[in-house]
Amino acid sequence: MAKGLGKGLGRGLDALFQDNKGDEVVEQLRLDDIRPNPYQPRHEFEEQALLELAESIKLHGVLQPIIVKRSIKGYDIVAGERRHRASKLAGKKDIPAIVKSMTDKQMMEFAIIENLQREDLNALEEAKSYQLLMAHLSLTQSEAADRLGKSRPYIANMLRLLNLPEEIKTLINDKKISGAHGRTLLGLKNPADMLALSERVVKEAWSVRQLEQHVKSLSQTGEQPKKVSVKPKFLVKHEQTLKQHLGTNVEISKSRKKGKIAIEFTSEEEFNRLIDLLERV
Repeated sequence: MAKGLGKGLGRGLDALFQDNKGDEVVEQLRLDDIRPNPYQPRHEFEEQALLELAESIKLHGVLQPIIVKRSIKGYDIVAGERRHRASKLAGKKDIPAIVKSMTDKQMMEFAIIENLQREDLNALEEAKSYQLLMAHLSLTQSEAADRLGKSRPYIANMLRLLNLPEEIKTLINDKKISGAHGRTLLGLKNPADMLALSERVVKEAWSVRQLEQHVKSLSQTGEQPKKVSVKPKFLVKHEQTLKQHLGTNVEISKSRKKGKIAIEFTSEEEFNRLIDLLERV
């Protein structure tokens, strides 16, 4: 591990490079010679944000060089994968970069800590980053908490999210529920109960406080969460398509032998607009 890694995240990144600050020469490197960081915990990048960054790069160029490490073939990204991806979208052929000398272990640590500093990191990505840091540096929860400037209970609570069923993790990644919802659902212990209640949370748009109260009442009464019927994905997809096309709420329901499409309108003018749209189909 790099010497001098401080307790706070801010100092941690600088400390990784404290032994080679003098070699910060900005070079223009070919984008095709640069690979994503193999230790990057994050693999999903919001498409719209990348497109916006690409437009900015078209107008102003890349304002902050990316950081890379020389590899057997070309370079590996240490920090700046979003800028690298957006530069490709912008049609650029090269990018300003600083080539750093570091070990694979330092590169891994940097990627994890840099990932933790992102403001748009969701709870599961944060938890996964803590897990990776602890695993690769052989740290206990207390040691990780001390190194990152966090409390041990905070680290422990975040790591608990990794025990959620995959379906609930997907809800968190899709921003349908929060990490706090996920931690509260863990109070049910039974994965099937967690899934059943998570469906209700999404359908009825419960706050974390509402969920906490409900889980508390279930633990007191011993009741089981009621199963909420889940709409098939193809119906949800068609609902979204119709909503976008018609500009109003659309509900599709289907039984074994028949189905129904309900189109919402709130005024005579909106009704006439929808009729006009449907008559053009």
